[in-house]
Amino acid sequence: MTAAEQPRPVESAVTAVERWDPEPDKRPGRTAYQRDRARVLHSSALRRLAGKTQVVTPGTRSRVWDAAPRTRLTHSLECAQVGRDLSAALGCDPDLVETACLSHDLGHPPFGHNGEQALSEIAGDCGGFEGNAQSLRLLTRIEPKRFRTDPHTGEQSSVGLNLTRASLDAAKYPWPRGGHPADPASPKFGVYEDDLPVFTWLRDQAPAGRTCFEAQIMDWSDDVAYSVHDLEDGLHAGHIDPNLLHADPERHDITRLALERYAPAGTDPAELTAALDRLMDQEWWPHGYDGTAAAQARLKDATSQLIGRFCLAAEAATRAAYVLGPPTGAGRGASPVRYAAELVVPRGARLECAVLKALADRYVMQRAEQEVLRAEQRVVIAELAQALLARAPFGLDPQFRALFEAAADDRARKRVVIDQIASLTDASARSLHADLTEPGSRC
Repeated sequence: MTAAEQPRPVESAVTAVERWDPEPDKRPGRTAYQRDRARVLHSSALRRLAGKTQVVTPGTRSRVWDAAPRTRLTHSLECAQVGRDLSAALGCDPDLVETACLSHDLGHPPFGHNGEQALSEIAGDCGGFEGNAQSLRLLTRIEPKRFRTDPHTGEQSSVGLNLTRASLDAAKYPWPRGGHPADPASPKFGVYEDDLPVFTWLRDQAPAGRTCFEAQIMDWSDDVAYSVHDLEDGLHAGHIDPNLLHADPERHDITRLALERYAPAGTDPAELTAALDRLMDQEWWPHGYDGTAAAQARLKDATSQLIGRFCLAAEAATRAAYVLGPPTGAGRGASPVRYAAELVVPRGARLECAVLKALADRYVMQRAEQEVLRAEQRVVIAELAQALLARAPFGLDPQFRALFEAAADDRARKRVVIDQIASLTDASARSLHADLTEPGSRC
């Protein structure tokens, strides 16, 4: 790509660090993105991710050995480390990308994607539910950090964490419900209708439907972190036997799943088989696991090798396609790239990542006991929503009770109930469900 063909920034660095509600710096010498990172890191929403499911329910223990499964919080921290290092290697601000990585799952409800699907059905008549749209809502409205006063009415309203435009824009799915640029039927979207004002502000001059460079780094870091670590957790818990990957029926199942759910459209099954073979041919590939300290060390080396493999592939391909600044470490003085480049991930790396996702899907998520658990979790969410909608504002936390009482109509009141449920951890969702649905319960 020639210099003339390079995408150009759509805004100045000054515009990128603007906040929805202007506020002065508290400490000179700290960058706007360092402030953003600190705000997310200290948020209650990030802490709550410790009690939310990643793949295995928090607090459970394997019958084989202690699996110490990842939660949404540990996944977010690991994603942030991957994203920070990759962004620094590509010459953009690592604090900005780390903020995006720490924020990307904040809006996910209890019970992981299962809870997200249940809430999507319940919220169908008030704008739907999507974890990424909920993250934006949380960052710009729900998480209590900063309030602004309307100069005309004197009324106060929350602006959430009041992050910079660039940090808010470094998110997935920059379009409203039904607005996917290539697939209007897609359930993925990044903003609810009543959050469009702040969304319009943060997307000022941005190309329609296009994610910025930092968001693309965050997205690939998320894929890398969860595909690699879900494999690690599956091995730790005794759910994945690497020896099965030599059997044709198992390989067929993995390829089929990768084609259906994770690989780019039009992928040849032979490409996925080749991707699996490439991974299994590596000297560090975990061909066995027995839970001993030596096996744990070998597995940890394998996860490190996989993360490095995927990130180095993207770094080399992106630098070959674009003229980027030199690698940067601390982030001070580094400018966001925004729309001046696209992250290039080689096809081979994407297919290898898809194969890892399929492995976790096949051996961890598709276990019979997991489906029984997911069905029970959907009942908890459905009954909890029904009980809250019947009793609200009773049963709501003080923050959401006030919002419910101030809501203009039934649609807005239902959105408050959805916000309340989405904020719960797995354990608190079960506890509130028991409080509201057990015979003789009062709230």
